[in-house]
Amino acid sequence: MLTAVTDEASSDRWLDWLATALLALATVATAWAAYQSRQWTGEQAQGYSHATAKRIAVNRTAALANRQVQIDVATFIQWVDANAHRDARLADFYRSRFRDEFKPAFAAWLATKPLTNPSAPATPFALPAYRLAASDEADNLDVSAAADSDRAKAANERSNNYMLAVVLFASSVFFAGMSAKLRTRNARITLLAIGCVLFFGTVAWLATLPVQLTT
Repeated sequence: MLTAVTDEASSDRWLDWLATALLALATVATAWAAYQSRQWTGEQAQGYSHATAKRIAVNRTAALANRQVQIDVATFIQWVDANAHRDARLADFYRSRFRDEFKPAFAAWLATKPLTNPSAPATPFALPAYRLAASDEADNLDVSAAADSDRAKAANERSNNYMLAVVLFASSVFFAGMSAKLRTRNARITLLAIGCVLFFGTVAWLATLPVQLTT
């Protein structure tokens, strides 16, 4: 009889120790998961901020490219008109004012003999030689902005995952705390088992997630 009481008391002490350990570990893990969620939230904010800034730059650079195209088209039309009227002096006047980026395309277009070759491109703007640095920059900025936006979305998902981990760890704290208030051994074991499963299952899941130490 005395041995049974002693064994029962010893078992209760182990349950107390297990509950205490689970409470301590789950509390620390909850704080760590909350910290990680906050870090990834900061990463998300930075990603969206960078994406927004780059999209503003895209609009500004694209507007510059459009203005440059308008200038090229206007001077080319004037050159065509002067050339059609056989006004060489006026044609040379407009040609000398072609922008540097337009000149290679214009030279390549003339090389196709557009006045006599029916298969020649209609304008220099249809040739690959016509390239605008501003347009290329706008395309690159747009790609970079999309990449920043994707990173921000990924950071948001990771922040949500860590916040879910906070809830799971808090649940294991709850079960560990409740087990200490019960007197029935089977009930205590059940609650501690649930708490341990939640804790170690969440730890195993978090091990597959990236860690963000700085923002």
